[in-house]
Amino acid sequence: MLIHLSDAEEHIIETISKVAQQENVETYLVGGYVRDKLLERTVKDIDVVCIGSGIALADKVAAAFDPVPKVTVFKNFGTAMFKWQDWEVEFVGARKESYNRNSRKPVVEDGTLEDDQQRRDFTINALAISLNEEDYGELVDPFHGQRHLEEHLIKTPLDPDITFSDDPLRMMRAIRFATQLEFTIETFTLTAIARNRERIKIVSQERITDELNKMIAARKPSIGFRLLLETGLIERIFPEMAALHGVDVIQGQAHKDNYFHTLKVLDKWDRA
Repeated sequence: MLIHLSDAEEHIIETISKVAQQENVETYLVGGYVRDKLLERTVKDIDVVCIGSGIALADKVAAAFDPVPKVTVFKNFGTAMFKWQDWEVEFVGARKESYNRNSRKPVVEDGTLEDDQQRRDFTINALAISLNEEDYGELVDPFHGQRHLEEHLIKTPLDPDITFSDDPLRMMRAIRFATQLEFTIETFTLTAIARNRERIKIVSQERITDELNKMIAARKPSIGFRLLLETGLIERIFPEMAALHGVDVIQGQAHKDNYFHTLKVLDKWDRA
């Protein structure tokens, strides 16, 4: 295992692996959990993907703990989770997705690990670690996500125009991750956001606001708001703030750009 584990974390992961092997279910640690462990960030959520039913595996794994934790099932999403000590463990079956142009809700089918990694938004979120006996602890990284972590780079696994057109919320997520992690968005990925910015109209305001709030809570929100301005997204999602952009001229005198002045205030805001 290429990541450092606490005793409780190791117990959870070894239990998942043991039960999965007993059930002959191919299983992996995946996504945000792997990303944050490689970045040595604090994490309390363990994400597990399996080839088969994530709900069934969650029930089997939970039964191996004492006391047995309650499993919460989200049938519409094909996921299940339980809490053990300070950890939240979520299971999902590997899947592939296809999209209707007028909706960001995908048509979901069972898939392979490769299918599941391809459907993920960014290479740094497409990392997986095997919990299978033959290659336990090995990193599965088809899109060079580990290298992109080292390079501090946000990049889509597949064509970004397809990635962002299929689910336009991913444009907001790209900028939010760049803000939280203080990463750079790869050039072609960034220009794809600008090309697809009109697609954001199919995303609910609630989801957009959630991403904005996460940016504002970051150490340096100006990173995100500069990217929103550069890509043209700010005009589509927050026109009142977009209207602040531009140097005011009053009685022939140039004054500060209120957009960038607001960003300076945000960066200095005490989040304690």
